[in-house]
Amino acid sequence: MEGRPGRSRHPYELTDESPVYVISVAAQLSGLHPQTLRQYDRLGLVSPDRTAGRGRRYSARDIELLRTVQQLSQDEGINLAGIKRIIELENQVAALQARVAELSAAVEGAAAAMQQREAQVHASYRRDLVPYQDVQHTSALVVWRPRRSE
Repeated sequence: MEGRPGRSRHPYELTDESPVYVISVAAQLSGLHPQTLRQYDRLGLVSPDRTAGRGRRYSARDIELLRTVQQLSQDEGINLAGIKRIIELENQVAALQARVAELSAAVEGAAAAMQQREAQVHASYRRDLVPYQDVQHTSALVVWRPRRSE
C-alpha cells in the first residue's frame, strides 16, 4: 500500500489514516453508492490507498471526506470541480499551518539559544573593568596634570 505523510511507523497501530475499509464498506459508511466512490477517485476528490492487487482501501479520514463531499454537493449545491478546489485549498491551509507551527518552534528555540548565549557572554565579562558610557560631546576643555611626587 502507498504510504501517506503523517502515518504511524508502528505497522499494527490504527489511526484515522489507516486504510482498512474496502469499497463496499466505505460506501455503506459514507451513505454513497460504490460507483460514486469510484467516480470521486477518478476525479481526484477522494483518493484511497491501493492494495497490491489494486483494490481500494479507505481510511476513516477518507470516509469523513466522502461525507463532506456529499454534503457540499447536495446541501450547498457546489459542483465537483468546486469541491475539488475547496479540498485542495483546505489541504494547502493545513500544510501551511503545520509549517508555521514548525517555523515558530524553530524561532522560539533559536531565541532561547540566543538568550542563553547572551547570558554566557555577560557572565564572562571582566568585573574589574568599568562599563563604557557614551559621553555627550561638549566644548569644555579638561586639562589633566599628574600629581607631583615630593
